[in-house]
Amino acid sequence: MTDLIRLSELARRSGVPGATIKHYVREGLLPGPTLKTGRTMAYYNPALVSRVKAIKELQQKRFLPLSVIAQVLAGADPYRADETEAALSKALAKQAPAERRSHRELIDGGVAEEQLDFFESVGFITPVGQGASRSYEGDDLALLRTLAAARRAGLSPEMLPHTIVAPYVAAIRELVRVELEMFRAGVKTGDADRDIEALVDTAAKLSERLVTLLRRKLLLPVLRELVDDETRAQDKDRSERPVSNGRME
Repeated sequence: MTDLIRLSELARRSGVPGATIKHYVREGLLPGPTLKTGRTMAYYNPALVSRVKAIKELQQKRFLPLSVIAQVLAGADPYRADETEAALSKALAKQAPAERRSHRELIDGGVAEEQLDFFESVGFITPVGQGASRSYEGDDLALLRTLAAARRAGLSPEMLPHTIVAPYVAAIRELVRVELEMFRAGVKTGDADRDIEALVDTAAKLSERLVTLLRRKLLLPVLRELVDDETRAQDKDRSERPVSNGRME
């Protein structure tokens, strides 16, 4: 018994109230006391300190419900990450064009090498392979053709510089992060028997449609905001200019 500790000591070492620890025991996240010597006298394994801390951290920092924490601690994957990744890869493969072009083919076709290097550096396109043998496929080729079509339609580098893809990638990456966090939160708290492949396919299509419609909806309001901002800046600049006394000699 000398190696065991009382509930008060377990609470002190873990920084979690005794009442909360008892709740964890009732929910099956912790084993009960190793030894009971009376109705109110119980002793716990001190090794539980790290487990109690882990449970509290998953609650506070990951906002996971206790049912999901139990799966995490048991080694299960409540996010069904492997299934989700496989389903997402399958959904993307169905939508992407089945085509590949080498690095040399793109350069010979008129794409500037420095632009390709820039696009790769910001994550706009992702090559298959490395060095001179690398190639591009699927949506990467569609993105490059979209920019080429814009040039042919009269959008000059001044109006649409190739560097514009960097803020595009940053903004869309953040949006995708939010979408996936929400989707995974729904997966981990839902029915374990749900068809992940069907859910991913539906979510991917819906997301693309929502982004297209919302962007279209925001174009005019944001344009007006930009014009208003420019007008206010010009007014401020005029008001801060020094005024001559206008006196005639």
